[in-house]
Amino acid sequence: MTTTVVIGGGITGLSTLYYLQKELNRHQQDMELVLIEESETLGGKIRTVQNGEFIMETGADSIVSRKTNVAPLLEELQLTDQVVYNATGTSFIYTTAGLKRIPDESVFGIPLSLKSLAESELVSAEGKVEALKDYYTPNETFTKDDSLGEFLEAFLGKEIVQNQIAPVISGVYSGELHDLTIASTFPYLLEYKNAHGSIMGGLAEHKQKFLGSGNKKFVSFQDGVFVLIDALERTVIQTGAKIYKGVSAEKLEKMASGYGITLANGEKLEADFVVLSTMGSAAKELLQDPLLNEDFDQLYTKSLISVYLAYDIQDEELPYDGTGFITAKGTQLKCDACTWTSRKWEHTSENKRLLMRLFYKSSNPHYEEFIRLSDEELKRVGMEDISQSLGIKAEPISCEVTKWHDNMPNYHLKHQQIVESLEHKMGDLYPNVMLAGCSYYGVGIPDCIANGEKTAGLIVERMLG
Repeated sequence: MTTTVVIGGGITGLSTLYYLQKELNRHQQDMELVLIEESETLGGKIRTVQNGEFIMETGADSIVSRKTNVAPLLEELQLTDQVVYNATGTSFIYTTAGLKRIPDESVFGIPLSLKSLAESELVSAEGKVEALKDYYTPNETFTKDDSLGEFLEAFLGKEIVQNQIAPVISGVYSGELHDLTIASTFPYLLEYKNAHGSIMGGLAEHKQKFLGSGNKKFVSFQDGVFVLIDALERTVIQTGAKIYKGVSAEKLEKMASGYGITLANGEKLEADFVVLSTMGSAAKELLQDPLLNEDFDQLYTKSLISVYLAYDIQDEELPYDGTGFITAKGTQLKCDACTWTSRKWEHTSENKRLLMRLFYKSSNPHYEEFIRLSDEELKRVGMEDISQSLGIKAEPISCEVTKWHDNMPNYHLKHQQIVESLEHKMGDLYPNVMLAGCSYYGVGIPDCIANGEKTAGLIVERMLG
């Protein structure tokens, strides 16, 4: 029987197995399916911690609701009755002048209307006038492979990009705007500019797509995002997949027919198809091929420290009505961003007590110091940031610190080119061994699910030949 082995039990790996089973059933085909995960639990960067009355997401905390590929999956997994939405979409940027509201009618800080641009507290009158050139300056040079930062500044001006847009986008992608390509982030912005003559005008024309659900832009679950991982794991096991947990794959080698996979426990598996749903560095170690190392070494990663602080203070005592803030450059705060979790996600605090989450990225000038600190020391850093930004000086009743070191993908300008090079070389050297996951094809949960579905379809297509 044909065998597919998926290495890496994050959301992409599980989605690949799930959609493989669907496609096999549709074509009335059989295949042996195996998943290998070195950790004791599946989910990768999705992990939910229940700490007393508080629900804390140490990795991804939600799913973007406008991504249409997720809803059918949730329905199939019978999770729709557990879905919850963010309570409000108001966000701030913390500046040297304090908290300033990001205009409501904006997408990643980009205004969708002249009214939204005019009402911004983050941009001067001169900066607003400069942004208007977007409406009358045509795109004659930019392609999808160009810098996102240069593209936005060319048509919207430096001030609004630096003060309002860059902090928001940098909060989503681990990288500076000028190091990110349009293709790997927001290709539709280029399409809107070319089709409508204006980035802001194009977004306005598609306003329903981005703001149609009002403030309900993100989806989670009553018991946390890990519910999705549990449901996928349960489903693929029920339909016959075999899952190894707590054991790593140490080597992948080409055989006369198919591939051999050596596990850390000494067991050896044979496979016709292999999906490497791991970080690029792990795929490199598995393949141990000098012809691929140069490309793998150019897949960059960054790091992140997440600090949750829970307080014996009612959430309603928070002095602002919103979901949190992103920190602008040049302030005294050390955090890069702060989510007011109990305000954004009501299900995370059963008794409506205040729960905050702070983020410290590897681009932070203090990161090298922070990564060496103990959890207690990082708790004190977080407390100081909360005190300075919000005036809350109370001692937290609970704290959860997570360090994601060197495993956050960073899509730089050559990322797409490197991925295409790897695909070409892998096709020649290791046919039917496929790369998958956030190291290559998108960082959000919907992107990972879509990549898993696409990978599954490709495997069945090749099997049916």
